Amino acid sequence: MTHSGLLLIDKEPGCTSHDVVQKARRALKQRKIGHCGTLDPDATGLLVLTLGKATRLTRFLINAPKTYSGTIRFGVSTDTYDASGTVIEESPIDDLSAEAVRTALSAVIGTYDQAAPPYSAKKVGGVKYYEMARRGEEVPTALKSITVSDFRAEGELEGGRINFVLSCSTGTYVRSIAHDLGRSLGCGAHLETLRRLKVGPLSADDARPMAEIEAAAGQSATPDLGTAWIPFDAIPLPFLEVGTDAQQERRISNGQTVLVRGARCEEGDWIKLVNQRQQLIAVGSVIETIGDEGVGVVRPRIVFR
Repeated sequence: MTHSGLLLIDKEPGCTSHDVVQKARRALKQRKIGHCGTLDPDATGLLVLTLGKATRLTRFLINAPKTYSGTIRFGVSTDTYDASGTVIEESPIDDLSAEAVRTALSAVIGTYDQAAPPYSAKKVGGVKYYEMARRGEEVPTALKSITVSDFRAEGELEGGRINFVLSCSTGTYVRSIAHDLGRSLGCGAHLETLRRLKVGPLSADDARPMAEIEAAAGQSATPDLGTAWIPFDAIPLPFLEVGTDAQQERRISNGQTVLVRGARCEEGDWIKLVNQRQQLIAVGSVIETIGDEGVGVVRPRIVFR
């Protein structure tokens, strides 16, 4: 049986996102599985897997904002910017105050360019950064615009550590934020722990560990995965949903444009198209708007037959 939908995994430390995908393929006996945003091996929390037809929606889901919790340790810098790396510098933190840390966290909020860590899977010319770094080669500086919408301390500064909650745009390197934070405070820092809490509206509270998924799949060809499973038609895409009638559904199935009314859409907007049975039949884009009544001409871009 081929499943189509989202599977919410609560990833454990010590495995890569690719490892989780491979385990899911074996457990569910299904090859067509992807994921919406990598987690570092030491990180835990929500990893969203796309199964079957849902893999065609990955590019929309991967752009959802993310929310994390974790711990930053001050006074110790590592080459990887996290706890898995080698310590490259230690600094005294006797004068570091909780107030200074909270002020520094607030200063991180905003939109700006961020450089990827030297030990990351980002590629240049087909070569990964961490491969270059391990060989002692100079790693290029590649900047990407990110947005941090929330960054706040949870609890007090204890033992040179502060717990935090962070909300940010996709593609943000949290360990780079920790590294830069330590540098701004003059004492160095690294990301000690990280847990992903949310991907858009999806929550780690609804996810299940991979071991539980494997156990459930071993007992049934159609396992009950509870809140960890989101059926294909219920996938929360981050744009407007528009219902269609039978005639429009036929046009969409043939890749033809349809008119949507009262949606107040703008040219370039993406639209989720559902039929009268509330089934997802296509994702389209607005190629033209007509008049001031919110009428849009929508061209199907991804059609599900």
